[in-house]
Amino acid sequence: MAALFAFLHHIAAFALVAALAIELVAIKDQMNAPNIRKLAIADMIVGISAGIILVVGFIRVFYFEKGASYYFHSAPFIIKLTLFVMVALLSIYPTLHFLSWRKAVKQGRVPAIAPATLRTVRLAIHVELTAIIALILCAALMARGVGYLP
Repeated sequence: MAALFAFLHHIAAFALVAALAIELVAIKDQMNAPNIRKLAIADMIVGISAGIILVVGFIRVFYFEKGASYYFHSAPFIIKLTLFVMVALLSIYPTLHFLSWRKAVKQGRVPAIAPATLRTVRLAIHVELTAIIALILCAALMARGVGYLP
């Protein structure tokens, strides 16, 4: 059963990264209806994947693997969890824009999006992906027992 939860955790993590990469590629200087639809779908996958990662991750922490006392005494785990929360909070900004753009597309028009807004959304996605790279490093350190604080 532990292997199944590890598999689900990793699949959701790969889906999250893939969806963020799709978002980054779909953000163009000139947005159109198909790209806005892609962004909405990719963003939905980001949200679903993040939810699965969180739920399955905590199930693994409390019921499988090394146990909660180990993980909550691991500096890389605490950093990893902090980075995850940071990515989740940061993802709210692009999501709100994607949702507002989608409404216009449903009405048959492409919204006028300021270049500054596109740059800020793109920057948020870049920061999310960068934080995920650091998160993966923390996961590797955590798995090897580096930073365990007895």
